[in-house]
Amino acid sequence: MAAMRRGLVHVLAWSCATGAAVTLSWWGVHTVMTGTAYDPPRALPITAAVAPATSSPAPVTPSPSVTSPSPSSAGPSPRPSADRGASPQPSPSRGKSTTPGPSPTVSGQVKSYATDGGRVVFDLAAASATLVSATPDSGWAMQVWKTDTWIRVEFTSGENKVSVICAWHDGPPHVDVGAY
Repeated sequence: MAAMRRGLVHVLAWSCATGAAVTLSWWGVHTVMTGTAYDPPRALPITAAVAPATSSPAPVTPSPSVTSPSPSSAGPSPRPSADRGASPQPSPSRGKSTTPGPSPTVSGQVKSYATDGGRVVFDLAAASATLVSATPDSGWAMQVWKTDTWIRVEFTSGENKVSVICAWHDGPPHVDVGAY
């Protein structure tokens, strides 16, 4: 009987110590994670002045059947003839959304494009465009290139690539979505 009581005391002491350790660990992780990138994303308010949902075209979802370029292909420029000496700088991002500043102002028509790799939102004005946000889907990475006349967002996952290119060098902004 004494051995049984001693075993019960050991199990009780072990349970209390384990519970205290788990509680302390959870509290520490919770304290560190509060206020980090894991908070829910902020949404851009949509007003009636922005184009109504019925007049905007449906988002384009590309088919993954397009072949990938050869490894010797030149840089990430979407249109070599439109380069005009601009040197885009990619900004790599893995699994997190990019938004240019705390609260972008809406100056044109805000349009969202859903792809197999993620979602891109542009503010399209008469003669320019602004990237509002770009969010890769789970398992996809993202890079963004910007120049004075175009913006390119590329989502990659293994061999799969999806590009969303907004260009306005030859007129009003137009968006092309392609998979390769």
